[in-house]
Amino acid sequence: MAMTPDKIGEWLQHFKLGEDVAGNLGIIGAILYLCILALVANFLAKKLIEWVVHPVIRKTAIKLDDLLIDHHVIVHFSHLIPAAVIHFYAPVLFRNEPAVLSFIGLAVNTYLIIITLLVIDGLINFGRAVWESGPIGRRYPAKSYAQAAKLVINLIGLIFILSALLGKSPVVLFSGLGAVTAILLLIFKDAILGLVAGFQLSVNNMVMVGDWIEMPARGADGDIIDVSLTTVKVQNFDKTITTIPTYALISDSFKNWRGMSESGGRRIKRSLFIDMRTIRFADKDLLEHFKRIRLLRPYLEAKLEEIQEFNQGFGITMDELINGRRLTNIGTFRAYCLAYLRNHPKIHQEGMTLLVRQLAPGAQGLPLEIYVFTNDTAWVSYEDIQGDIFDHLLSVLPEFGLSPYQAPSGADLEKAGSMISRNESFAEYSS
Repeated sequence: MAMTPDKIGEWLQHFKLGEDVAGNLGIIGAILYLCILALVANFLAKKLIEWVVHPVIRKTAIKLDDLLIDHHVIVHFSHLIPAAVIHFYAPVLFRNEPAVLSFIGLAVNTYLIIITLLVIDGLINFGRAVWESGPIGRRYPAKSYAQAAKLVINLIGLIFILSALLGKSPVVLFSGLGAVTAILLLIFKDAILGLVAGFQLSVNNMVMVGDWIEMPARGADGDIIDVSLTTVKVQNFDKTITTIPTYALISDSFKNWRGMSESGGRRIKRSLFIDMRTIRFADKDLLEHFKRIRLLRPYLEAKLEEIQEFNQGFGITMDELINGRRLTNIGTFRAYCLAYLRNHPKIHQEGMTLLVRQLAPGAQGLPLEIYVFTNDTAWVSYEDIQGDIFDHLLSVLPEFGLSPYQAPSGADLEKAGSMISRNESFAEYSS
């Protein structure tokens, strides 16, 4: 039996309510009855999808259709059922109430527009997920384009909603957009700039989610976790989040470390500072000591033979260290560093620069720069490799008669002052 306003009103009059009051309450009761029917229909439709449709989709061999479930595309279609219930049942309930029927028709039309927007939103999310599930999509994410499409579609949907509420043709409202174009450009300035910037970033392959970037001007130094229409989120290494306008990555400079990660090598560029007072020629005793170092044997055999041939060719006597060509402790140490790095299992041996060079001497001694690439780009592993290399090289310096340069500390100055005081006291005692 249909719960029409008339029947509900007649039933309420048995409680000695006035005809007008009973009539109004009858209309409200019929509307509530219609809403309950719509909610029940919506609930049953969702349960049907949850118990029947979703299991069938998950059992298929194709995995991409599971994304329809993840992005609620099919669930959004269930909202069409209550709209259909109201659309077909409202004329039966309110055939004697044209004003109420007109209001319900307006509400249903607005509701259908909103549901259509939800379905389109779900389909856009589904399309984006399908795109980003492939290798090209992971490299060129479509989030900014999806957001731009949603923005445009929702604006169009808003115009249709206003058209339904105001009873005007959408064409009239679209024609009025020209007058407010400047205002819309001002309101959506960041979105427009972000869309253009996102296109440039994708086409030029400048950034992608997972890239490590440095942008000191914006306080960013970490991994990109999200690229959207208007912002790029960077999780810094201290776990803070920096938000950068998308167009700033086009207008400002930044450093992207992706090239380092993809190359498989991470650079070590650090210097040992040698005390120049310890640099000297290698005499006979020092050469004998060098010959006991395994890594230096191939170098010493070739170098000593070359030096001997040169000196004999020019008839140079070796009575004095300054005469002819001789090995030095710093040159031999440099050769040892190179041999040590060429035998290191964590250093790239081919395709990347591997050198040990002297830089210009300065107030801090003679810089001996290690310039190599590790074959492990992970931050922690890289720091361990670098630390191990310099631990070893600093430890073997005394084997070559060399000392690292270190500026005098407060303890050194205090020790020197104590020695001067003792010497002065001894001189006074002696006199």
